[in-house]
Amino acid sequence: MEAEVWYRPLVWTDYRLAVIFTVLIPLILLLWAFIQKAQSLQRLLIIYWRVSSLLMITVYLMIPGWPLGYLSGFFARVLIPISLWFWADVNEDIADQPQRPLKFTFTAWRWAMTVYCIIGALINLPFFACAFSEEARGGAYCQVWLEAPQLYQQWFHANSAPGFLGVLGMIGLIVYVASLGYFLIVRLVKEGRTAMVEE
Repeated sequence: MEAEVWYRPLVWTDYRLAVIFTVLIPLILLLWAFIQKAQSLQRLLIIYWRVSSLLMITVYLMIPGWPLGYLSGFFARVLIPISLWFWADVNEDIADQPQRPLKFTFTAWRWAMTVYCIIGALINLPFFACAFSEEARGGAYCQVWLEAPQLYQQWFHANSAPGFLGVLGMIGLIVYVASLGYFLIVRLVKEGRTAMVEE
Protein backbone atom coordinates (compact mmCIF):
# COMPACT_ATOMS: atom_id res chain seq x y z
CA MET A 1 0.00 0.00 0.00
CA GLU A 2 2.89 2.36 0.64
CA ALA A 3 3.52 2.86 -3.09
CA GLU A 4 -0.17 3.73 -3.57
CA VAL A 5 -0.42 6.54 -1.05
CA TRP A 6 3.01 8.13 -0.78
CA TYR A 7 1.99 10.91 -3.20
CA ARG A 8 -1.19 11.92 -1.31
CA PRO A 9 0.45 15.12 0.06
CA LEU A 10 1.49 16.01 -3.49
CA VAL A 11 -2.09 15.57 -4.74
CA TRP A 12 -3.39 17.85 -1.99
CA THR A 13 -0.65 20.36 -2.75
CA ASP A 14 -1.76 20.34 -6.38
CA TYR A 15 -5.35 21.10 -5.39
CA ARG A 16 -4.20 23.94 -3.12
CA LEU A 17 -2.03 25.40 -5.89
CA ALA A 18 -4.99 25.12 -8.24
CA VAL A 19 -7.12 27.25 -5.93
CA ILE A 20 -4.38 29.90 -5.80
CA PHE A 21 -3.30 29.92 -9.45
CA THR A 22 -6.57 29.14 -11.22
CA VAL A 23 -9.08 30.97 -9.00
CA LEU A 24 -7.72 33.58 -6.58
CA ILE A 25 -4.98 35.22 -8.67
CA PRO A 26 -6.96 35.45 -11.95
CA LEU A 27 -9.96 36.83 -10.03
CA ILE A 28 -7.77 39.56 -8.54
CA LEU A 29 -6.24 40.23 -11.95
CA LEU A 30 -9.66 40.51 -13.59
CA LEU A 31 -10.85 43.04 -11.01
CA TRP A 32 -7.57 44.94 -11.36
CA ALA A 33 -7.89 44.97 -15.16
CA PHE A 34 -11.44 46.38 -14.91
CA ILE A 35 -10.30 49.08 -12.49
CA GLN A 36 -7.37 49.99 -14.79
CA LYS A 37 -9.62 49.70 -17.88
CA ALA A 38 -7.09 47.39 -19.53
CA GLN A 39 -9.37 46.00 -22.23
CA SER A 40 -7.00 43.45 -23.73
CA LEU A 41 -6.27 41.96 -20.31
CA GLN A 42 -9.98 41.96 -19.48
CA ARG A 43 -10.75 40.10 -22.68
CA LEU A 44 -8.00 37.54 -22.16
CA LEU A 45 -9.00 36.91 -18.56
CA ILE A 46 -12.66 36.46 -19.54
CA ILE A 47 -11.53 33.92 -22.13
CA TYR A 48 -9.40 32.28 -19.44
CA TRP A 49 -12.41 31.95 -17.11
CA ARG A 50 -14.47 30.36 -19.86
CA VAL A 51 -11.76 27.83 -20.67
CA SER A 52 -10.82 27.12 -17.07
CA SER A 53 -14.45 26.38 -16.20
CA LEU A 54 -13.51 22.84 -17.28
CA LEU A 55 -11.65 22.57 -13.96
CA MET A 56 -14.87 23.21 -12.01
CA ILE A 57 -16.70 20.76 -14.25
CA THR A 58 -13.97 18.26 -13.41
CA VAL A 59 -14.55 18.73 -9.67
CA TYR A 60 -18.24 17.91 -10.10
CA LEU A 61 -17.45 14.85 -12.21
CA MET A 62 -14.94 13.70 -9.60
CA ILE A 63 -17.35 13.98 -6.66
CA PRO A 64 -19.13 10.74 -7.61
CA GLY A 65 -15.88 9.32 -9.00
CA TRP A 66 -16.95 9.32 -12.63
CA PRO A 67 -14.17 8.30 -15.08
CA LEU A 68 -14.60 11.35 -17.32
CA GLY A 69 -13.31 13.52 -14.49
CA TYR A 70 -9.79 12.14 -14.91
CA LEU A 71 -9.83 13.02 -18.61
CA SER A 72 -11.45 16.45 -18.30
CA GLY A 73 -8.88 17.45 -15.67
CA PHE A 74 -6.06 16.58 -18.06
CA PHE A 75 -7.60 18.43 -21.00
CA ALA A 76 -8.25 21.51 -18.84
CA ARG A 77 -4.51 21.69 -18.15
CA VAL A 78 -3.84 21.49 -21.88
CA LEU A 79 -6.43 24.04 -22.95
CA ILE A 80 -5.67 26.71 -20.33
CA PRO A 81 -2.11 27.54 -21.52
CA ILE A 82 -3.32 27.53 -25.12
CA SER A 83 -6.07 30.02 -24.22
CA LEU A 84 -3.52 32.30 -22.54
CA TRP A 85 -1.13 32.51 -25.50
CA PHE A 86 -3.25 31.82 -28.59
CA TRP A 87 -4.55 35.31 -29.35
CA ALA A 88 -2.21 37.25 -31.65
CA ASP A 89 -3.91 40.64 -31.20
CA VAL A 90 -3.90 40.40 -27.40
CA ASN A 91 -0.26 39.31 -27.31
CA GLU A 92 0.73 42.29 -29.48
CA ASP A 93 -1.30 44.72 -27.39
CA ILE A 94 0.20 43.45 -24.11
CA ALA A 95 3.73 43.61 -25.56
CA ASP A 96 3.14 47.24 -26.64
CA GLN A 97 1.93 48.36 -23.20
CA PRO A 98 4.38 50.13 -20.88
CA GLN A 99 5.78 48.07 -18.00
CA ARG A 100 3.36 48.71 -15.15
CA PRO A 101 2.48 46.64 -12.05
CA LEU A 102 -0.62 45.14 -13.69
CA LYS A 103 1.24 44.07 -16.82
CA PHE A 104 4.14 42.67 -14.79
CA THR A 105 1.83 40.74 -12.44
CA PHE A 106 -0.29 39.42 -15.30
CA THR A 107 2.77 38.32 -17.30
CA ALA A 108 4.26 36.57 -14.26
CA TRP A 109 0.95 34.79 -13.60
CA ARG A 110 0.58 33.80 -17.26
CA TRP A 111 4.02 32.17 -17.29
CA ALA A 112 3.45 30.55 -13.89
CA MET A 113 0.09 29.15 -15.08
CA THR A 114 1.68 27.80 -18.23
CA VAL A 115 4.41 25.97 -16.30
CA TYR A 116 1.94 24.75 -13.67
CA CYS A 117 -0.48 23.37 -16.27
CA ILE A 118 2.23 21.67 -18.33
CA ILE A 119 3.71 19.98 -15.26
CA GLY A 120 0.21 19.05 -14.07
CA ALA A 121 -0.71 17.55 -17.44
CA LEU A 122 2.46 15.44 -17.48
CA ILE A 123 1.82 14.26 -13.93
CA ASN A 124 -1.75 13.32 -14.84
CA LEU A 125 -0.73 11.14 -17.79
CA PRO A 126 -0.06 8.01 -15.67
CA PHE A 127 -3.54 8.35 -14.16
CA PHE A 128 -5.28 7.90 -17.51
CA ALA A 129 -5.81 4.29 -16.41
CA CYS A 130 -8.27 5.65 -13.83
CA ALA A 131 -10.57 6.73 -16.68
CA PHE A 132 -10.52 3.40 -18.51
CA SER A 133 -10.05 0.70 -15.88
CA GLU A 134 -12.71 0.03 -13.26
CA GLU A 135 -10.21 -2.04 -11.29
CA ALA A 136 -7.70 0.84 -11.19
CA ARG A 137 -10.46 3.31 -10.26
CA GLY A 138 -11.29 1.28 -7.17
CA GLY A 139 -7.74 1.39 -5.81
CA ALA A 140 -6.04 4.04 -3.70
CA TYR A 141 -3.94 4.87 -6.80
CA CYS A 142 -6.99 6.65 -8.27
CA GLN A 143 -9.13 7.27 -5.20
CA VAL A 144 -6.65 9.76 -3.77
CA TRP A 145 -7.64 12.22 -6.54
CA LEU A 146 -11.27 12.11 -5.36
CA GLU A 147 -10.57 13.18 -1.78
CA ALA A 148 -10.45 16.95 -2.40
CA PRO A 149 -13.59 17.03 -4.61
CA GLN A 150 -15.46 14.99 -2.00
CA LEU A 151 -14.34 17.40 0.72
CA TYR A 152 -15.59 20.24 -1.50
CA GLN A 153 -18.96 18.48 -1.61
CA GLN A 154 -19.05 18.24 2.20
CA TRP A 155 -18.33 21.96 2.50
CA PHE A 156 -20.63 23.35 -0.21
CA HIS A 157 -23.13 20.62 -1.12
CA ALA A 158 -23.56 18.60 2.06
CA ASN A 159 -27.26 17.96 1.32
CA SER A 160 -26.78 16.96 -2.33
CA ALA A 161 -26.24 13.44 -3.59
CA PRO A 162 -22.91 12.80 -5.38
CA GLY A 163 -24.79 11.43 -8.39
CA PHE A 164 -26.82 14.62 -8.74
CA LEU A 165 -23.67 16.73 -8.62
CA GLY A 166 -22.10 14.43 -11.20
CA VAL A 167 -25.09 15.04 -13.49
CA LEU A 168 -24.56 18.80 -13.11
CA GLY A 169 -20.93 18.24 -14.08
CA MET A 170 -21.98 16.17 -17.10
CA ILE A 171 -24.40 18.89 -18.26
CA GLY A 172 -21.60 21.42 -17.87
CA LEU A 173 -19.27 19.19 -19.88
CA ILE A 174 -21.79 18.84 -22.71
CA VAL A 175 -22.23 22.63 -22.89
CA TYR A 176 -18.45 23.09 -22.72
CA VAL A 177 -17.75 20.62 -25.54
CA ALA A 178 -20.51 22.19 -27.67
CA SER A 179 -19.04 25.67 -27.13
CA LEU A 180 -15.53 24.46 -27.92
CA GLY A 181 -16.82 22.74 -31.06
CA TYR A 182 -18.55 25.95 -32.15
CA PHE A 183 -15.34 27.91 -31.62
CA LEU A 184 -13.21 25.44 -33.60
CA ILE A 185 -15.65 24.99 -36.47
CA VAL A 186 -17.12 28.49 -36.82
CA ARG A 187 -15.26 31.25 -34.97
CA LEU A 188 -11.70 30.08 -35.55
CA VAL A 189 -12.30 29.76 -39.29
CA LYS A 190 -14.04 33.13 -39.47
CA GLU A 191 -11.92 35.26 -37.11
CA GLY A 192 -8.65 33.39 -36.66
CA ARG A 193 -6.48 34.30 -33.68
CA THR A 194 -8.34 37.51 -32.93
CA ALA A 195 -9.77 37.84 -29.45
CA MET A 196 -10.84 41.49 -29.38
CA VAL A 197 -14.12 41.05 -31.23
CA GLU A 198 -17.71 41.10 -30.19
CA GLU A 199 -19.38 37.70 -30.04
